Amino acid sequence: MPKIDDKVFKKGRLFLWMLALAGLLVYGGCHSQKTPASYEMHTAMPINKVVVDGFHVTMPQGIQPDVVRDPLSGTAFMAEPVSQNVANRMTDILYNRVAAEKGYELVSPDQAKLVFSNIIRSDKNVAKSPIEVLREVGNTFKADAVLTGYIYRWREREGTDYAVNRPASVAFDLHLINPAEGTILWKAKFDKTQRSLSENVFDMSTFIKSKGRWMTVEKLAMLGLQKMLAEMPAGKDSKIRREQIEMEGP
Repeated sequence: MPKIDDKVFKKGRLFLWMLALAGLLVYGGCHSQKTPASYEMHTAMPINKVVVDGFHVTMPQGIQPDVVRDPLSGTAFMAEPVSQNVANRMTDILYNRVAAEKGYELVSPDQAKLVFSNIIRSDKNVAKSPIEVLREVGNTFKADAVLTGYIYRWREREGTDYAVNRPASVAFDLHLINPAEGTILWKAKFDKTQRSLSENVFDMSTFIKSKGRWMTVEKLAMLGLQKMLAEMPAGKDSKIRREQIEMEGP
């Protein structure tokens, strides 16, 4: 029986291992029950003018972690206390990203907060739901939609790029609200705790994005925000919308 060269044997074994891993990834992509980001579209109507209300915290500092529900859709999240500074920072990033990518006529968060405060002051004796207040804000500016969201968890990693005691974990959502009817036009959520590739072999995309490193919570959040905005409907002046029209032709 001919002797198999040791180098050839090792290469063959490596090839089979890679083939098996590829099969697992394909299987996992087709059969995974839980994904960190998800989206729902409920409209085909054009959305051109948007009030960016921004992010709110659902659990302020000093509260024990617990399961909470999204005030707008009722989706449950495992929540932890989040600083208002985090919500403000994420709101600024959201506004700048939407302004650069989506092609809407925008009303800034500062303008929205001013109207929001006036509504609360004038109706201080009337209990209103969050969506009722958002409708009033949107209608004040004659907007097609109000963009709002909640941050449920913002846990920083404990460790370095290559070794952690506790990985970063983040959960937040976004909604486009129709102020005329009070309906949700589009919504998305991102709920993720980073895992090592050995713990979750099906999460190759995060492993590649992080270049094999443990992400900070902000980098993990930016990964989620990027995925969410890619699925968000675009305004008539967006680069994405123009490229779609060019591809469709006359």
